[in-house]
Amino acid sequence: MSVALAPAPARHKPLGRAVKVARIQTVNLPIQLGMPWLILGIAFAVNLVIFALVPDPPAGEPKVTGAILSIYVFMLIAHLQSMTQVFPFALGLSVTRRDFFAGTSLLIVAQSLVQGILLTILLAVERATGGWGMDLHFFGVPFLVQDDWFLQVVAYTVPFLLVSFASIFVGTLYKRWGQLGMYVLSIGSLVLGGVAVVIITWQQAWGAVGRFFADTSAFMLLAGYPLVLSVLLAAAGYLVLRRATP
Repeated sequence: MSVALAPAPARHKPLGRAVKVARIQTVNLPIQLGMPWLILGIAFAVNLVIFALVPDPPAGEPKVTGAILSIYVFMLIAHLQSMTQVFPFALGLSVTRRDFFAGTSLLIVAQSLVQGILLTILLAVERATGGWGMDLHFFGVPFLVQDDWFLQVVAYTVPFLLVSFASIFVGTLYKRWGQLGMYVLSIGSLVLGGVAVVIITWQQAWGAVGRFFADTSAFMLLAGYPLVLSVLLAAAGYLVLRRATP
């Protein structure tokens, strides 16, 4: 007499679990995705008013503002909250640390790419309108502008990856070691920076440092090296996250 075996319970694939974790972080989607653009929109409006009121610069000098950095700063703060608020909540739902990191990384990549595309579209509008009718370079900051549209999307996207994974790394340090971890990170960064300055000054190598930045393409400075650093920060963040507590 044969016995029918019950089908084995379906198991979610790693990508499916990552998507589910990413959806947890988009519960408050309008605020999470809309707030960065609200901040950027306010910065844009303020700059429009300011440059409409101030006298025009001398001929040949563009009107340039760095207020586009506001959206990158906001993303840095937003992903800190992923570790301080969403991480404990996700673990309470029996989400593993690996799946949480995979889902968070998936969200970061998708969000960064979408925002990079939107910024590229806004740059095209800025160019088509002659700098919003006043030759204003808000989205087209000179060192960000690339000749190819694909490279332009990458140049906008990779800095989002860098600040996001840097934020996740700092958040994992805080969850793992608390304020002590923050003190060690801050003091260690200052010490390393100070040592680097002393060594460069001692070796009289500031000229070489300047030539490195002058000879390196803007794309490599904006996308190439930051992408490598993003991967390193993501790997370091995952290693720390494996032992972090809610």
